[in-house]
Amino acid sequence: MSGSRGRRLLLVHAHPDDETITTGGTIARYLAEGAEVTVLTCTLGEAGEVMIPAPRLLVADEADQLGGYRYGELRGALAALSPAGGAELRPRFLGGMGRWRDSGMAGTPAAHHPRAFASQDHRGREPGGPVAALAGVIAEVRPHVVITYDTVGGYGHPDHIAAHQVTMAAVAAAADPGYAVAADLGEVWHVPKVYWTVSGEGQITDAVLRLRDDEYELPPGWRAPELGVLPVHSDDEVTTLIDVSGVSAEKIAALRAHETQLQVAPSGTEFALTNGIAQPILTEEAYILVAGEPGELDDRGLERDLFAGLQ
Repeated sequence: MSGSRGRRLLLVHAHPDDETITTGGTIARYLAEGAEVTVLTCTLGEAGEVMIPAPRLLVADEADQLGGYRYGELRGALAALSPAGGAELRPRFLGGMGRWRDSGMAGTPAAHHPRAFASQDHRGREPGGPVAALAGVIAEVRPHVVITYDTVGGYGHPDHIAAHQVTMAAVAAAADPGYAVAADLGEVWHVPKVYWTVSGEGQITDAVLRLRDDEYELPPGWRAPELGVLPVHSDDEVTTLIDVSGVSAEKIAALRAHETQLQVAPSGTEFALTNGIAQPILTEEAYILVAGEPGELDDRGLERDLFAGLQ
């Protein structure tokens, strides 16, 4: 965590790189504003693919050492998102580093590993389970805002869906007086606001049309996405847009830190994962408020601050 005991933000992500791709600008902005930020990652990303030659044999079906490498990438990314001259944001893992494992996509061998995160109980409150672990973090951090994925995990990855389910269950558990006593959490904590990180249809459509322009040049081997390929929510569902244009350099540097998982275009306006599909690096990060009351709205009916309305 960073900053004084003021505004507190907890983000729950599935793998290293998710924190930067979807919420990197938000992390950097609120760190720069002095908020306490905790980035909690559920796995080490052991089942990821690798885009660069040197660590390619670290993948799960070879040396199976990719998780440790990606821990280093996460440290680098969070350092890049931290304000210059301030305290460096450090990684934190649900249940401790390596407690649960990257499940890979459904149907892959990684999904059958006994520690696969997606195969755990995502709603039960049993001791030692992920809900209990996250409820403990919530009780400790006492966040004013919690961020996780939507019900389909953004794009359907089993670990993202699990992170969503665990987060929503843990928020409820931390606010339950009976559970707080039974689990020795101390005082209950009612999280004032919970958000899902999403992309708005309008912002993605505009970006895709730009990328598909015949005169737009992408790096060799990259291709522009088709309309409808990148996951979006309708603009009517989006409740909150956070302007992160002032921390674009920090977000781009953090993306570059995840070099095994993605590449950033020389222009600094797009990135691509191992599928080679170009995706925009957005200067506004979109959210849906799913618990709590909205604060002040702009002329479009959108919140522009995650902490809006909170004292």
